[in-house]
Amino acid sequence: MQAYGEGMDSTLDLRTEIREFLRSRRARIAPEMAGLPSYGGKRRVEGLRREEVALLAGVSVEYYVRIERGSLAGTSEAVLDALATALQLDDAERDHLVHLARQSGASAGRRRCAPPTTVRRALQEMLDAITGAPALIRNGRHDVLAMNHLGRALYAPVLADSRRPANTARFVYLDAGAAEKFFVDYDQVARNTAAVLRMELGIHPHDDELIALVGELATHSELFRKNWASQDVRVHGYGSKQVNHPVVGRLDLNFESMDLPTDPGLHLNIYTAPAGSASADNLALLASWAS
Repeated sequence: MQAYGEGMDSTLDLRTEIREFLRSRRARIAPEMAGLPSYGGKRRVEGLRREEVALLAGVSVEYYVRIERGSLAGTSEAVLDALATALQLDDAERDHLVHLARQSGASAGRRRCAPPTTVRRALQEMLDAITGAPALIRNGRHDVLAMNHLGRALYAPVLADSRRPANTARFVYLDAGAAEKFFVDYDQVARNTAAVLRMELGIHPHDDELIALVGELATHSELFRKNWASQDVRVHGYGSKQVNHPVVGRLDLNFESMDLPTDPGLHLNIYTAPAGSASADNLALLASWAS
């Protein structure tokens, strides 16, 4: 996916995605980080050379060159694991490499279904039953598909966009002024948002709506183009989030993002504040305001 906004193709160029991902990962590893001699002097390439990656992974140089040119189809799990170790990939990056390999092998066959765009009534009822914490259900495109009452109150700035479903990636990058006021660590949130989208693209490279979203963000946001070019990937599992809510002020929240196995592609996010904290008091105030 190269020419954003200029006649973008509706499918992901998997070979390009593989090539750029692997190049970016080896470029960040200096020889001494991998236990290899650097021999001093100025190197012609940033990071590891391809032959050094091949050596560390225990494969021939010709085989690794073919892989880095985008040919992952048929690569064994053992080789993928060896490459991941040689390139010092974290868990999310390892998963991304496996996803790209699977999609390479499946490109001519059955494609994975795109993420859902609606939720079952029972899931909305589950959200409504959660009264003490903001909760929402989203898909991998950052579309917010359902929320409970407190979730709508928490994400009021995101919901100000009239388009439905609300999309947190659009909010972060296309309404940057409001997003910078809302998120305390806006730059980190922006990096994470792009990294989660790239992870999703490795799983669903034929999702037209996802590709269109990436193209829209890249066309209108220089920051997104910068973060996207980093090739970083991330699993949106758990962590902390700090926001400046326009009604109750600062909220320091913990979040858990859980996959819904009965509804593949959907994720349940729940936000909580430590008991007795100022954020817990502000969250209770937000619940009172929302009601």
